[in-house]
Amino acid sequence: MKLKPKARVVLYSKPGCHLCEEMKEEMNRAGCSDLYELEEVNIEDAADLFARYRYEIPVLSINGVEAFRYHLRADEFRNYVTALVRP
Repeated sequence: MKLKPKARVVLYSKPGCHLCEEMKEEMNRAGCSDLYELEEVNIEDAADLFARYRYEIPVLSINGVEAFRYHLRADEFRNYVTALVRP
């Protein structure tokens, strides 16, 4: 069974964000890091991102679609990513 390309996961966060850390911990607990490439984006590095997400972080985008905001559960994340990369 051939897998589709890895999912592109972007986590919008900022330093000191405890919800962002919790989201990353749940992603790690999901045990599917081999199925996606993670990019962490600090919203404080870009004025447009800061204006957009200032009160909304963390936000997790998967393949360009906002998939999770504020919280996620490991099983929900694993199911979402697995559905994208497995035929």
